[in-house]
Amino acid sequence: MSLAVVRDLRPELRLTTPEEVADFEQDLLSEFVLARASAGTGDGTVAGDVDVIVEVRSWFGRPLWEMEPRDLDRFFGQHQRDLAHGTKVRKAHSLSTFFEFLELRHKPAIHAATGHVVESPLDEINRPRGSALSRLRIPPPPGEIDHLFSAWRDEVPQARKPLPILRSYTAMRLASLIGPRVSELCLANVNDIHWELGQFGKILLRGKGRRGKKKERLVPLINGSRQLLEWWVDGPRWQYDDRVDEPGSRLFPSERRAADGSSLPVDTDTLRLHLKKMVAQHLPSQMGNLTPHTLRHFAASELYRQGVDVVAIQELLGHKWINTTMIYINPRELHQTGEKSQVTWSRRETEGFLSLYKLAA
Repeated sequence: MSLAVVRDLRPELRLTTPEEVADFEQDLLSEFVLARASAGTGDGTVAGDVDVIVEVRSWFGRPLWEMEPRDLDRFFGQHQRDLAHGTKVRKAHSLSTFFEFLELRHKPAIHAATGHVVESPLDEINRPRGSALSRLRIPPPPGEIDHLFSAWRDEVPQARKPLPILRSYTAMRLASLIGPRVSELCLANVNDIHWELGQFGKILLRGKGRRGKKKERLVPLINGSRQLLEWWVDGPRWQYDDRVDEPGSRLFPSERRAADGSSLPVDTDTLRLHLKKMVAQHLPSQMGNLTPHTLRHFAASELYRQGVDVVAIQELLGHKWINTTMIYINPRELHQTGEKSQVTWSRRETEGFLSLYKLAA
């Protein structure tokens, strides 16, 4: 019995120009999106996957089917070195899903068109380890947080330097109320507070962005945060300098002065250190757990418990993806009887925010 050459009956696809390669990549990505959607994957998750794929493609500079494990080593080990571990895990999962799609559906076609055999660059050596459960931070209950800040205030009268204690107290208390990042607190100016906007007023925060650019957002001064900031700006803040009303005056200054005599901003390490000290003294059971970032989680959980919609909390925290916000909210709050229906995974499925955020907007 002799062997015969079997001709592939599919039309040959030979990519010879950059335009043809780009079109082929776009077709693959479009089919990937359709396949994920048909599997019931939420819009936010699919959009997050695409965002990661486009980011890696832009960094790599070539089609992803040419990527090898050592290329991904450089991406996660050098280019993404300073990212949070949880973010790396999420990106690795998106890439793994995309390469699984390429291998299952288009491996022969990609080889025929390009000469490359597509294989996932993620392996057991370079794959970031982790899961959503390992990233959960369970904040302390409200009673413990109230006790911490009450004891913090009580330390002021006998303190040798009461002003820094008041400054750090106000910044961290604000973090527990509306969830700003500690870096955003350090960047905030007094004139970033817009008392006249909405029912409660708003504060302009400069958050994380790409390529070193700060992403700005206006956050309503809900949950008692307006009263806290009014007390701080009208009182203790003036003891740092008399430039509170001048543009660029820091909301949370340090004891250091600039050449013109104005106060320099407090740094993140100082705020972290003061919080750590107070936790050790007044809430030792939370040592190692209660950080400025945990207070951000606490704020998200409390606002959700009070009835604020999860999409509104996403806007308030400055999250790009709503599944990130879901991680922030205490699972005990998400799974209370009758509350699951409040959780929406797609921005398009949400008709609006609940009353508290509507009033603030």
